[in-house]
Formats: sequence, structure tokens, C-alpha cells
Amino acid sequence: MDGRRIAELAAAVRGGRRADRRLVTVDGFSGAGKTELATHLGVALDAPVLTLEELYPGWDGLADAVPLAVEWIAEPLAAGRPARWRVWDWERGVRGAWHELAAVPLVVLEGCGAGARALRPFTRVAIWVDAPPEQRERRLRARADWPGYAPFRTRWAAQEEAFHARERTRERADVIVDNSEIVNNSD
Repeated sequence: MDGRRIAELAAAVRGGRRADRRLVTVDGFSGAGKTELATHLGVALDAPVLTLEELYPGWDGLADAVPLAVEWIAEPLAAGRPARWRVWDWERGVRGAWHELAAVPLVVLEGCGAGARALRPFTRVAIWVDAPPEQRERRLRARADWPGYAPFRTRWAAQEEAFHARERTRERADVIVDNSEIVNNSD
């Protein structure tokens, strides 16, 4: 991830017109590069990074994670209270232990669905990460967790398409990051 681009995003967050809000959301389709961008942005902002992957209640739970993110993370932080959420245990298919995050001034929340309308009242800056479908698919297949994800890819992709079409998360984003690979064909 380009350091200059991260610095520009961090500056946009710090100078955002909604400085009283605590969330910076990073949304996009699987394989777009949300996690990497969120990790670098969290470091630049000195802010913790939370992932919706801990909230999805299984492979059919993309939309179900949004109200949980509002209830467990966004509302408590907005009220100056710690966020508390139960992590989804992907191996057992049940909710696991409670996790807690102190009431901090800023949190980067990443994952498919982070840009949902229900989270917007708590969002300082909503970021959408874009990459062409073939690049996203190639990135997904190169990930270490691909063998576990592969059997559910079609189901998850259908949820993403429906969710983002309904929520218009890309169109409503404050910032769109083009995370496509740059190929130099001059050699």
C-alpha cells in the first residue's frame, strides 16, 4: 500500500467535517484490499482496527453483522462506553468469547458491509476500496485461507452483490480508493 496514499487518507480523516464521529469504515468486495488498507490506516491514525469478520454469523450472515456492529461497537463508542462484541467461532459455527475495546476517539472498522447506512450516523469517513473483479479473484485465491473460503465463495459473492446494490455503499462512500494493480508493459 502506497505510504503517500495512506497519509492522504489519514489527513482526510483528521480533517473530516464529522470529527465528532468515531468510525472510519473501509468497505468493498472480497479481495479488494480492505484489510491491508485498514491496517495501514489504523497505524497512521494510531487507531485500533476491528473487522466485521468477527461479527458475521457464518457464511450467510453478511447483512446480519451490520445491526450487531451498530449495537456492540458503534452505539457504545458514540456514548463514550467501551465496545463489546462476541467473536464468531468459524470452526464451531457459534458465538465465542466476548471482546472489549475501551472507548477510544477513533476506530477503523473494515469488512464487507462496513459502509452500511445503519453505520453512517457513527461514521466520520466512509472509504470504499475498488479493484477489478479478476484482480480480486486472483488475490482471494492467493490467500492462505482460500481453501476454507473456496466452498463458500459463490454464496458470499451473491450476498456481497445484493448487499452493496441495496445499500449503495460505493455510491455513498466519502472516499473511493482505486486499489487495482498497476502493470508496467513497457519492458
